[in-house]
Amino acid sequence: MSEKTRILIVDDEEIVRLCLVRTLAGKHCNVEVVGNGQEALALMGREPFDVVLLDVRMPGMDGMTVLKTIKEKWPESEVIVITGYPKIEAAKEAVTLGAYDYLAKPVGPDEIIDAANGALLHKRWALRREPRARPAAMH
Repeated sequence: MSEKTRILIVDDEEIVRLCLVRTLAGKHCNVEVVGNGQEALALMGREPFDVVLLDVRMPGMDGMTVLKTIKEKWPESEVIVITGYPKIEAAKEAVTLGAYDYLAKPVGPDEIIDAANGALLHKRWALRREPRARPAAMH
C-alpha cells in the first residue's frame, strides 16, 4: 500500500485555496492549506510535502523567498508557482530557483491536476535516479 501524496497549498486568497483543495483532495492525496510563507515553512519543517502549490504575491514573505527556502532545505519537494501577475522574468527566476512549473491565474482544474501529477512523477523519478557521469555529446 503506497503512502498518500502530501500536497501543500500556499495562497493568501481563501477562494483560491478552496478551489485548489476541491480540485486536488481525494483518497490518494492529503492536502493542507496555509495563507502565507511563514506558515508554509513551519509546516514543511514538521514534515515536508511532496508537492507545494505556491502563490508569488503574499503579504510578508513573498513566494520567491519561500521557493528558495524550500529548495534549499527540502530539495526533494516539487514546487509549482502560481501567480495572478505572470511575467517572463518571474517565470525565469522561479525555474532558476528550482520550481517544477509556473502557472498563471486563473488556473483551471485540469491544468492544476496535470501540473501536480507531473511534479509528483518528476519527484519519484528524481528519487530513483542514480548519479552517473553524463555521456559525451555525439558529433
